[in-house]
Amino acid sequence: MGTHASLWAARPEGREFLNEVKAVTQFSTRERLRYAFDNILAKGTIALIGLLTLVTGGAITIFALIIAITHIKNEGDAEALSFIEAAWMSLMRTFDAGNMADDAGWPFRIITLLVTLLGIFVMSTLIGVLSAGLEAQIEQLRKGRSRVVEVDHTVILGWSEQVFPILTELIEANSSRKRAAIVILGAKDKVEMEDEIRDKISDFKTTRIICRTGSPVEIHDLAIVGVDSARSILVLAPDAEEGGKSEDPDVDVIKALLAVTNSPSRKQGKYHLIAEIRDPKNVQVAEMIGKDEVELVLVGDLIARIMAQTCRQSGLSVVYTELLDFGGVEIYFKEEPQLTNRKFAECLLAHEDSAVIGVRPQNGRPILNPPMNTLINAGDRLIVIAEDDDSIVISGSVAKPDASLIALVTPPPPKPERSLILGWNWRGPSVVNELDNYVPAGSAVHIVSDSEGTEASIEHECGNLTKQKLTFQKDDTTDRSVLDALQVGTYQHVIVLCYSDELPVEKADAKTLITLLHLRDIGSKTGVRISVVSEMLDITNRRLAEVTNADDFIVSDRLVSLMMSQISENKDLNIVFKDLFSPEGSEVYLKPVNEYVKPGIPVTFSTLINAAAQKGEVAFGYKVAADAAAADKSYGVVVSPKKSQPITFAAGDKLIVLAEN
Repeated sequence: MGTHASLWAARPEGREFLNEVKAVTQFSTRERLRYAFDNILAKGTIALIGLLTLVTGGAITIFALIIAITHIKNEGDAEALSFIEAAWMSLMRTFDAGNMADDAGWPFRIITLLVTLLGIFVMSTLIGVLSAGLEAQIEQLRKGRSRVVEVDHTVILGWSEQVFPILTELIEANSSRKRAAIVILGAKDKVEMEDEIRDKISDFKTTRIICRTGSPVEIHDLAIVGVDSARSILVLAPDAEEGGKSEDPDVDVIKALLAVTNSPSRKQGKYHLIAEIRDPKNVQVAEMIGKDEVELVLVGDLIARIMAQTCRQSGLSVVYTELLDFGGVEIYFKEEPQLTNRKFAECLLAHEDSAVIGVRPQNGRPILNPPMNTLINAGDRLIVIAEDDDSIVISGSVAKPDASLIALVTPPPPKPERSLILGWNWRGPSVVNELDNYVPAGSAVHIVSDSEGTEASIEHECGNLTKQKLTFQKDDTTDRSVLDALQVGTYQHVIVLCYSDELPVEKADAKTLITLLHLRDIGSKTGVRISVVSEMLDITNRRLAEVTNADDFIVSDRLVSLMMSQISENKDLNIVFKDLFSPEGSEVYLKPVNEYVKPGIPVTFSTLINAAAQKGEVAFGYKVAADAAAADKSYGVVVSPKKSQPITFAAGDKLIVLAEN
């Protein structure tokens, strides 16, 4: 390369070019000094302090040499100062101008005056530099760009409304830990995020919330929040800048998964990632990226399945909320060596305050409601519903079942059902298709919506129904006359969907709330109890909906948040939740108590467990019909009750069981 350059420079055109460059690069000394000074300024506060130190040191050295060489002295002194003493004297005068008050003799005063003026200049400049540097550091901290020094913390990548319920649940889960930490990385101002969190959450208990501004798809930003030292990482679809979800949230989530798992500086061990995916077609891509490091929550299918199940069973959403949040009972995995070589049916009555619902074989996947004769082997773990891990204790005082009170009744075959869906959004087709998995043959579903794309969406995505006949009506679902004409009381199930595809959250929830209020008023005036499942996007609007006496409604994003929070604490729960909400295998049902025991007689819950086991079902709770409208009593739902406490059931009360149908 050097040889070719030398040959080119020897040629006429090369020499001409070099002469031109030399002509235009004749910089003056002033220009060079100014350029050098600019470069020093660009290096920041430390470089400026260093420059001031050099200037001060050089000036003090010059003044000390002048004093030492010329033997200039203060008239009150016996002899002239040495170089060292002169340098020290000059240094002190740069710090304090008052030191020259006692100087005598004009030559000495002139020297000390110059030193003092230098000191005033240097100190004022130094104060300005330090002040500017401190302000810059404070601004940098405010921007949230400093690295988090935490270990065993939870990281949330992305900022959306789901952050708040997730934080609430994780704070509750961390209440037994002394110094827990949650770090949030979002494309939003750090101070704004902190202010919003303080507005929504009042009690942080033992958990510290740290916010950082950055992009979850930038490897450098991921290092700021310490993903390598985190116990779990939750990946959320971020909000768009103008509000609402990103136009393609799955792309944002997938890119974040790529940034974490494919980073050149990633840790050797495995990550514990939890991510939400909206479109089922993107699941395979996300699984290819995350492999066994990621647990995926399929948002659309999850909410659709829960709504399809809960609309058919009043109180089921309360059961799911109880199981998913950290406020009451939760699902745990517990190894019980004392129950080794015992049948699963025997394990159901081993705990007084906890409910066994399944088993996790040592080398297998969790099984809910296994055959009652399944043997528990060494190393197997029971799947238990309990208030706390420590409360799962084998008890020898559980009341024995009273066989004389058991009266098993075979229910009549199910009759065709009529379902009404008011409103529409992207979850609508999934809800309709999921309903087809549960309703009896010959059922019907009627959809009413004023959204422009509803009919096209139905034709495109709901053409393979086998058990339902589908009809559509374009109308305003908040219009009372429309609702009256529908004769809502003739439908067994009513689902109210938000218009979230075309309206912002508050307006979509407002329309849902108006529809819900009309439905409750219709039920009150006609004397017909209308089973309603409503979809709310904002947790605040859910609280408003409670005044309508709705005993079953869904806050869609909140349920997703609850599930992600649970999986962040225990990744094995993802398989349990998938089985729980899947049409295949055992699911949660609320069945009449009189199908199991004689009504009107005090009975222990252990007797109900034994009765359900004889049907191949696992009983783990009940619902009291008299409290169906009481929000303060969880709408009558009791999960994992004491097994020895007698209960007298009335007509309409339900037993909560895990069953295959």
